[in-house]
This record gives sequence, C-alpha cells and structure tokens, in this order.
Amino acid sequence: MTSHFVPEQAMYIRVKRNKTTYFVQCDPTEKTLEIKQKLSTLIDQPVNDQRLILVATGEVLGDSKTLAEQKVENDAIVALTLRKDDNEFEQVNIVRSDDFYQARDADGGNW
Repeated sequence: MTSHFVPEQAMYIRVKRNKTTYFVQCDPTEKTLEIKQKLSTLIDQPVNDQRLILVATGEVLGDSKTLAEQKVENDAIVALTLRKDDNEFEQVNIVRSDDFYQARDADGGNW
C-alpha cells in the first residue's frame, strides 16, 4: 500500500480580488502577515498595502494572528483589498459565485 505524504495541517484559502482568485497553500499556524508575503510575490504589491478580509464574517484579518486564531478554515474565501493613492483601502469587490444561481431561482428553482 503506497501512501502519499500530505502534511497534516496543509490547507488552501481562496483569495479573491475583483474577478481573480488566487489559491494559496498555507497552514493554520501561519500568521496573516505570512499570507500577505506570499501574495506580494504574486501580485507585486507590498504587504502594507494589502488588507485581507474573511468573507464569511466580514472581519479584517490581523497581521500578527494565525489563521486558526481567526477561524480561517480550509477552502475559506478571503477578500483582498489594496491601498489606493489616497491611502484608503478600496472596497471589497469580488464576484460572488451565488450570482450564477439567481437566474435559476427566477423560475421557482424547477430545473
């Protein structure tokens, strides 16, 4: 019997911004700042200009807290907003997948 070694704690989060989704492999013990460092290499934005928000709760994730402390679970959806020129962060703008289902519900869900 062959078994592939999978780290016990490995997980993914989906980081969304506008219509783009980044799948980030991480660990529950990682701090938010470490996630931002991974993202900075992907999106070429400094960590100080990133804000991560857990979509399920609307909470801004604190840099010094671990994902586990903030109840970020495997396959969680996290919104990424960036600092604008006026030093304010942009509004969360992600295209929600549940928008795809509105047309189906228009006929009473019979499909």
